[in-house]
Amino acid sequence: MTTEATHPTTSASPTARHVWTRTRGIALGVVLLLAAAVAIATIRSDARHGTLDPRSADRQGSRAVAELLADRGVDTTVVTTLDGARAAADADTTLLVAAPDLLTPTQQRALRTATADAGGRTLLVAPGSPSVERLAPGVTADPANSLDSALSPDCALPAARRAGTAETGGIRYTTTHLDADECYPSNRLATLLRIPETGGDGTGDTVVIGAPDILFNDRLDEQGNASLALQLLGSRPHLVWYLPTLSDASAADTDDRQSFFDLLPSGWLWGTLQLFIAAAVAALWRARRLGPLVPEKLPVAIRASETVEGRARLYRKANARDRAATALRSTTRIRLAPLVGVPLTQAHTPEALLPALSAHLRRHGDGQTLHTLLFGPPPGDDAALVSLADQLDALEREVRRP
Repeated sequence: MTTEATHPTTSASPTARHVWTRTRGIALGVVLLLAAAVAIATIRSDARHGTLDPRSADRQGSRAVAELLADRGVDTTVVTTLDGARAAADADTTLLVAAPDLLTPTQQRALRTATADAGGRTLLVAPGSPSVERLAPGVTADPANSLDSALSPDCALPAARRAGTAETGGIRYTTTHLDADECYPSNRLATLLRIPETGGDGTGDTVVIGAPDILFNDRLDEQGNASLALQLLGSRPHLVWYLPTLSDASAADTDDRQSFFDLLPSGWLWGTLQLFIAAAVAALWRARRLGPLVPEKLPVAIRASETVEGRARLYRKANARDRAATALRSTTRIRLAPLVGVPLTQAHTPEALLPALSAHLRRHGDGQTLHTLLFGPPPGDDAALVSLADQLDALEREVRRP
C-alpha cells in the first residue's frame, strides 16, 4: 500500500509557503481579472456619460440639435420624471422619450394614456419589445436589427423625403396601422414609423425611430441626419426631452416589483457561469498528487495470494489483458534471470536473457519459442491470457528442474 507525501522525512501537510506557491498563479489571475473589469467599467461609464442629453456636448450627447432647434424658435425643456412628462403632453409640444425601455410597464401605460389624446407628437427613440407595444399599440419590434446604418427614406413622409438618406438603421418595426408612414426600410421592414393618432383633434402622432444616431453630436452632420432630426423635433414650438431615470418615484410601483434575479443583467449571469466553469477547470488542474509516492507499512499482514487475487480482479474488471500479460512476463523474467546466470539489470533485455535461457533449456531438450513467450504481443482474449500464464509456469518449472 502507498500514500502521498512531499518528502519521506517531513509531514505531508502543506505549509503556508507551499500553499502560496501553488495558489499564487490563481491569485494573480483573479487580481488581473478584477483590474480588467474595473477598467472596462470605467471606460464604458465614461463613454455613456451624457448619452442623448440635450445639455451634453459629449460625442453621444444631443446639445447640437437642441442649439439648432433654439435658433429656429423651438425651446427645449428637460424632464426626468414621469409626472413631468405627462404634465407636458400638449398639442403644441413634442415629447421625446430618450430611453423608453427604462420605463416600467406601469409607467409606459401611464405615459401612453397621457399622450394618446393630447394632440402633440411623441417621438420614441429605439424602443424594444415589449416597450414599443405599450407606448405605440399596433407596432411590433423585429428581433433582428438592421445591418445597415444609413438608409434611404423610400416613403411619402415629407420630412423623410426632404432629409434623404439618414442613419436610422437599428431596430426594425412592423405595424398593423394601415395609415402609418413606413420609412427607411431595411429588408422591407421600416426603421422609422409615423402613426397618426385617431383620438383628440386628429393632429397628434407618434414617431418611432430605430436608432438614436441622428440625435448624436458627432453624427448630426452626417448624411441627412440634421435635416431629419430638426423636422421631427421642430414641428411644434415646444420640445420636452424626457430622460427616464431609475430614481423616479413612479418606478417603484408595486405592480412592477421584480425579483433580485430579474434585475440582474444577462451579462452577469453569463459571467457567473464562466466563473463556475473556470473554477471547475482549476479544480481539475489542481486535482493531482501532492508529492512522490512513498512506501508505508501496513497495519495488518495480508497474504500475498489475496493481493494477487485482488489485482487480478481489477485487471479483469478493466479488461486490461495487456497489463496483466506484461506483469506476468516481467515477473517470470525476473525469476528466470538468476537461474540462467543473467544479472537482474539485463533480465528484460532479449539479447541477454534469451541466449542464456536457450542454452540452459537445450541441455534439457526444450524447443519452445522463447521470444514469443517472454516478449510477445498481448493476448487477444481471456483464454489466451490463461494459456500464457500456464506456459510461463511450465517454462519456470522446466528451468528449475535439476
